[in-house]
Amino acid sequence: MPLGPSSSAIHVQSNAPGSTPNTIRVPTSVTVHPVALFSILDHYLRRTDAQDRVIGTLLGTRTETEVEVRSSFAVLHSETSEQVAVDMEYHRTMYELHHKVNPKEVIVGWYSTGSNLNTYSALIQNFYSQETAPHQAIHLAVNTGVEEGEQAGVKAYVSSPVGVFPKPENCVFVPVPVELRFHDAERSGIDLLTTTASASNSTSNQPVSDLEIMEQSIQTVLQMLDRVLGYVQAVLAGEKKGDTAIGRYLMDTLGASTDDLEKSGFNASLQDTLMISYLANLVRSQAEVASRLALAAAS
Repeated sequence: MPLGPSSSAIHVQSNAPGSTPNTIRVPTSVTVHPVALFSILDHYLRRTDAQDRVIGTLLGTRTETEVEVRSSFAVLHSETSEQVAVDMEYHRTMYELHHKVNPKEVIVGWYSTGSNLNTYSALIQNFYSQETAPHQAIHLAVNTGVEEGEQAGVKAYVSSPVGVFPKPENCVFVPVPVELRFHDAERSGIDLLTTTASASNSTSNQPVSDLEIMEQSIQTVLQMLDRVLGYVQAVLAGEKKGDTAIGRYLMDTLGASTDDLEKSGFNASLQDTLMISYLANLVRSQAEVASRLALAAAS
């Protein structure tokens, strides 16, 4: 369905989205999960050569002050110099199918690739605002970083009408703080994708086991402790100027366990950790011995 041509869309930089006039239930923060972000990037990679950007629907949960984007799906659309057309029937059909699988997730807004906010963006925003009423629709602008001079990143906006007699194509896009967040269960998948992307060959690695994840976590903690210890020693030796903010943070972090240290709680926790590490190495050794015996028997 064509949304029509237009006059103007305004993009302003503001750090106070809650102060936007004539808006209701404006969220103060937006959280995006990796599943939604990967789906957007996959949609962008599969676009046709004639498409400058792609758009789609954002799904998730929301409160009065926070929006959590958990997933997304692509929406067919076309843009010309005269009009923009969005397949609304496809959008509603896809949402009905998704709602049957995830009934807790609702429409929270829409996404587009690129950083250009124009009149057509305002028209699409107006359509999604009707879908999310009485809440504000979130617009997620994903910059893929393929254009020269632009860095990859994610920005979120809400809109507010302007003018004495506001029109759908006349609005102000107001930035909202956005954060990329993932659950602990998603960490292993993200680490696997990161390792594969940085590998010299393009072949994917096998998913890591729980023991390897624990080993990597312990190594990461050890590296962070070495960095903190090196910084403290450099400050004490006069090689670096101490930062009061870092000092307070370290005091709050380490000082919270003072009672446990006096009661030997830290030693007990350390023994538990060492026992887990010992058992993990023992299980790994038994698995290697079993696999070698199986190979010897097969040969």
